[in-house]
Amino acid sequence: MGIRFPEKTTLFRTKTIPELMECCRGEHALKKVLGPLELVFFGVGAIIGTGIFVITGIAAATYAGPALAVSFVISGAACLFAALCYAEFAAMVPVAGSAYTYSYASLGEIWAWIIGWDLILEYSVSIAVVAIGWSGYMASFLRDAGMALPAALANPPGMNGGVVNVPAILIIALITLLLISGVKQSARVNTVIVAIKISVVIFFIFLGAGYVDPANWTPFVPFGWAGVVTGAAIVFFAYIGFDAVSTTAEEVRNPGRDLPIGILGSLIICTILYIVVCLILTGMVPYTLLSTAAPVAFAMERVGITWGAEIISVGAVLGITSVMLVLLYGQSRIFFAMSRDGLLPRAFSKVHPVLKTPVRVTILVGSITAILAGLLPLESMAELVNIGTLAAFIIVAAGIIVLRKTSPDAERPFRCPLVPLIPVMAVIFCAYLILALPTITHLRFVVWLVIGLLIYFSYGTRRTKSAPSSAR
Repeated sequence: MGIRFPEKTTLFRTKTIPELMECCRGEHALKKVLGPLELVFFGVGAIIGTGIFVITGIAAATYAGPALAVSFVISGAACLFAALCYAEFAAMVPVAGSAYTYSYASLGEIWAWIIGWDLILEYSVSIAVVAIGWSGYMASFLRDAGMALPAALANPPGMNGGVVNVPAILIIALITLLLISGVKQSARVNTVIVAIKISVVIFFIFLGAGYVDPANWTPFVPFGWAGVVTGAAIVFFAYIGFDAVSTTAEEVRNPGRDLPIGILGSLIICTILYIVVCLILTGMVPYTLLSTAAPVAFAMERVGITWGAEIISVGAVLGITSVMLVLLYGQSRIFFAMSRDGLLPRAFSKVHPVLKTPVRVTILVGSITAILAGLLPLESMAELVNIGTLAAFIIVAAGIIVLRKTSPDAERPFRCPLVPLIPVMAVIFCAYLILALPTITHLRFVVWLVIGLLIYFSYGTRRTKSAPSSAR
């Protein structure tokens, strides 16, 4: 198959909002069943997980010390600026696809493809990394219960005698089946899980506050400002997920009102919890001791509350489960939207006539991520998720500025305040965090984008010629 380079007007053709809305009618329509509370729980379900239960300790010990709380403030600010842009787009264009769809409406097809390909990387690697973390906790539980898994079935090839990571594959398979059954059922399960894990986090806050020793906060910035910024770039992984709320847009009953509530509400709740947990964690235990896979549970054990550590571990497993649920959901909807537009095979845009879910694409996403989680040691790939998300935020923020100029009279149920200041701040903060990531991460990301462009010019441009679009 040869590579065809389209004309500039084709590369930057956009879809109007009415054209985008037309795509989600008829046989490709998804069922509108979600409300504001479910959206907030979707966001919290995606955000509170590996970040709070795992990354906090490693980031404090290695990069920022007690000042990790400041790192969370920096990452939270970058996310807040981006979230305001996401909220305007989500309410304005309530169509599946998140940043991919917003780019198609504002910047053009080539940018839509780039961000869609970027999101495929972000979500796929996120799901696999989180599944590997879940597998580790589950293997530990089974071992403590006297049912230890053979090393060959608990690790990927080449790691500690591993052949295939069976628990990681099984949990992704179970979540895939749940998502196929319907978004309403998935949202109910997520709401229950999130309610439990928020209770566990609050339990740690109230119990741990009594064991805080202010001396552990000295020195507060042991690695300097550079360490705080690097810490912000690393813990940004903890925030990945609030944008998954925007992928639900097509299945929300009142998107103009409910999507901004879900996006901003979940982000604000999680930022507050992150900062408080971080301060208590580094106050309970010297930051130099927190380089462990389960820092919150470790802190409980360190102060002698072993039963509390067990409760924290249960919360961690549930937290990680809901993260996978929301990320798998978001990935399937992004792939679904790209398929519906013809940039990926249209067969994956079919909606089941009874379940009203995109069964084919959900199975595809579940299968790919299960293979990644089962066979590859992806822990070192987490930074790729960060750079992919930050790039998506930058493009969404730029899209807000462009659409304000090209479609000033379009209906906007929610308006991002202080445009262009807020979008520009989102771009600056996110670009700053990208620069703080290791050079090898930048190189891997460039390679991924090059592969994506080759696919676009050899496949995507041929399949979207007949798709409804408008050249600008």
